[in-house]
Amino acid sequence: MSTTFANRGSRPSPQSRLLLFVRERLSVLDPPLLVLITLLAMTGLMTLYSAGADFPWRFTDQLRNFAVAAAVMFVFASIPPTVLMKFALPAYAVGVVLLIGVELVGVTVKGAQRWLNLGIVTIQPSEIMRLALPLMLAWYFQKREGQIGSVDFLVAATLVAVPVVLIIHQPDLGTALLVLAAGAFVIFFAGLPWKWLVSLAVAGLAFLPVAWTLMHDYQRQRVLTLIDPSTDPLGKGFHTLQAMIAIGSGGVFGKGWMQGTQTHLEFIPERTSDFIFAVYSEEFGLVGNAVLLVLLFALITRALTISLGAATLFGRLLAAAIALIIFTYCFVNMGMVSGILPVVGVPLPFMSYGGTALVTLGMACGILMSIQRHRKLVQT
Repeated sequence: MSTTFANRGSRPSPQSRLLLFVRERLSVLDPPLLVLITLLAMTGLMTLYSAGADFPWRFTDQLRNFAVAAAVMFVFASIPPTVLMKFALPAYAVGVVLLIGVELVGVTVKGAQRWLNLGIVTIQPSEIMRLALPLMLAWYFQKREGQIGSVDFLVAATLVAVPVVLIIHQPDLGTALLVLAAGAFVIFFAGLPWKWLVSLAVAGLAFLPVAWTLMHDYQRQRVLTLIDPSTDPLGKGFHTLQAMIAIGSGGVFGKGWMQGTQTHLEFIPERTSDFIFAVYSEEFGLVGNAVLLVLLFALITRALTISLGAATLFGRLLAAAIALIIFTYCFVNMGMVSGILPVVGVPLPFMSYGGTALVTLGMACGILMSIQRHRKLVQT
């Protein structure tokens, strides 16, 4: 009888069981990565609140987007890399089918047919391919581990070319280049010979004149505007000039939160999305930019660290590709806003308004956490 009472007394309370359950669920998250993401998310929301003062519903929508992205991150962090591998081929196939769907029945906005209306929600399939493509390539090279040869790199190049060509035809050159870069990163880390890289670089330079003739008029205009935006200050060069003015007017310490004149007098176009970095620079200045760059650099470094410690080739390739995808997002967006790159539709991670891009980032960060967690399990 005493033993029975002792066993009953040793049972954990409902509160203890709930706490244990929460701890087990939260154990899938990587603390350093989670801290960096939280800091970037808070910075992004604060900047968006100022940039979108005239349309506050965007801030509310972004809160919802972050909530969805956080849920997606948690789900993917809970999925082992071995299970993720099983979804690589279906994810790639679905992404290509959706891109074909955009080609056939896509929604046209501002002259570009990039979105697909699924009834409940409208999505941009090209965003999905930014992660589905490296996932597919990492799966393929994992299957071929130990026997990767020239044919495998040709197969990988074909897998990259299919979505890239479909995205270019929308037209969406910026996203196509990012998807191309995402695939190229995986192929490079899989061991692409240097002589191939040199040959591709030479071929790319030789193809530039042909590419110029194939570009749309607005794309050629963006390149010309990059060279000298003052040639059309009220037209094609307006975006770049106003963004540069905003960045310069921020000075060292910035004008202060909600005090940006270029922002609130509505001189900065697309200030909640592609050009939100100009808003941030005007209000927080050089010091604020340095802090943001440190946070982004730390995020990329953490992703590369996870890649180095991954247990499988699949994990190493995927984590390294995610790290460089985030770097490419940042470099292209900041370069575009600063006037050193042509204006393309590329969001700044965790800063720009937009649901699809945030959910994709949530998936990517969840995958990084999964790779990190299972690295620990394998080592122990």
